[in-house]
Amino acid sequence: MNIVTTDSQTASSNCIARPATSPSEGWKASMRHAFRRMEDLAEHLRLPKSAWETGQTATADFPLFVPREFAAKMQPGNLNDPLLRQVLPIEQETFTTEGFTTNPVGDDEATLSPGLLQKYHGRALLVTTGACAVHCRYCFRRHFPYGEGPKGIDAWALALQAIAEDESLHEILLSGGDPLTLTDPILRQLAEKIAAAKHIRRLRLHSRLPVMIPSRVNDELLAWLTGTRLKPFMVVHVNHPRELGDDVAAALGRLSEAGIPLLNQSVLLRGVNDDAATLAELSEKLLDLSVMPYYLHQLDRVQGAAHFMVPRDEGERIVAAMRAKLPGYAVPRYVEEIAGDTSKRVIA
Repeated sequence: MNIVTTDSQTASSNCIARPATSPSEGWKASMRHAFRRMEDLAEHLRLPKSAWETGQTATADFPLFVPREFAAKMQPGNLNDPLLRQVLPIEQETFTTEGFTTNPVGDDEATLSPGLLQKYHGRALLVTTGACAVHCRYCFRRHFPYGEGPKGIDAWALALQAIAEDESLHEILLSGGDPLTLTDPILRQLAEKIAAAKHIRRLRLHSRLPVMIPSRVNDELLAWLTGTRLKPFMVVHVNHPRELGDDVAAALGRLSEAGIPLLNQSVLLRGVNDDAATLAELSEKLLDLSVMPYYLHQLDRVQGAAHFMVPRDEGERIVAAMRAKLPGYAVPRYVEEIAGDTSKRVIA
């Protein structure tokens, strides 16, 4: 997967890594100044040379991309840091593993028109961009053909027409990549065009930007997100409690104060959050920030991510231990996505 950018729509992400930015430079500068070279990230975190040399081949098809705000939360010198493990390319990504594919959740079969997917009744998903604020090494869309999707607001005409003509749809999801790597004027136009279809009630965004680059939650974002008749929802993606620093708390607080319901989805990942204590702490912190623990995903079987897999029976034991620690509303549903199913499949 490559970072897909145009100057007019998406924050540029083709520059060499630079020193940390001041808050006044904004989220676009954070995208420009993110780590893209393994040597730079390793030097910043004081990692041994072997740590990045062995994983270099994994970046040929799926480059490194790590915001400095996220790197600042990692423990220098610790190769087992749970935040670092999510983003550091390693040699195992290049291994071919039986049962792991480049299309693990059936996105190809669910495509109605370029950029428009529908898997479940009543809702459809727009793959708005291939750009992300971070390259998670377990990403289920790391092989997705983003280059075939619409580029520019006018190119969405076919997908928007399909949405307008299908009155069974009530909710549109903006996904990617990450939709919040698009600029606010583009997103405002897209939201207004979606709202023009009178049968659409809700607009849901799936984004890691509030966690990776919290300055993305600005006045312009809040204005368009709450500026149509559509009820907005935001699903963020947090895997570990250390991701929830004060900067992230402030960003999530702004969204919550604007009346936007917040949900979190995590992925169960070996070496990151595969224990009940870590996930229970995450749920507690999310609730303190008015974010509802929503889904705990079984790893999607995407080629290159097999080393993150936690067996289902182990995941079930972890969730059972969480239930013994937490009130019911604090325990996310443990689910997996099966290509062709009409909903997420609940494991526990």
